[in-house]
Amino acid sequence: MPPAVGGGPGRYAVSRLDAALERIQRCDERLCLRCNRVLRYRALPQVCRAISWLGNGVFWYALMLALLLSKSGAALPVLHMAGAGLACTLAYKVLKRSTLRPRPYQVHASIAQGASPLDTFSFPSGHTLHATAFSLVALAYYPSLMVLLAPFTLLTAASRVVLGLHYPSDVLAGAALGALIAAASFALV
Repeated sequence: MPPAVGGGPGRYAVSRLDAALERIQRCDERLCLRCNRVLRYRALPQVCRAISWLGNGVFWYALMLALLLSKSGAALPVLHMAGAGLACTLAYKVLKRSTLRPRPYQVHASIAQGASPLDTFSFPSGHTLHATAFSLVALAYYPSLMVLLAPFTLLTAASRVVLGLHYPSDVLAGAALGALIAAASFALV
């Protein structure tokens, strides 16, 4: 083991952690830039903006309304989705305010802003967080919705990176947190 830097035995571990985090950040930036290059193609930016706009809540509110209108006994699943959504919003706001990670287009001139963000900070992706939680809760009640919800959730996550609004790690963290919130919500129902 190399000698400790800065006078303490734990310093080596910290510098290794810093180096690992730096490598992850560089990888995150490269992936974001590659995904963002899709904006050069004429139709794709509009598709990504549309998916992102639907992921703002429009798709999920429409789904909840459709379930209430078409399925008897849908009140509990819809309330469950709404409760998970509320928990996601609270977690999202706390994390955004505590991490203060700037958006990729704000930091890197080579990353284009493909849409207007809903707020200032990047971490975690609220769109992905909500999409994951809503999908997992809805699928627990209505597994047949998988053919609709899985692609929409994946496209929502991808659109956020393509539009230069999030790093891939923001999206992964949003998905992980959304899954965690959905799983925890089942313990309460």
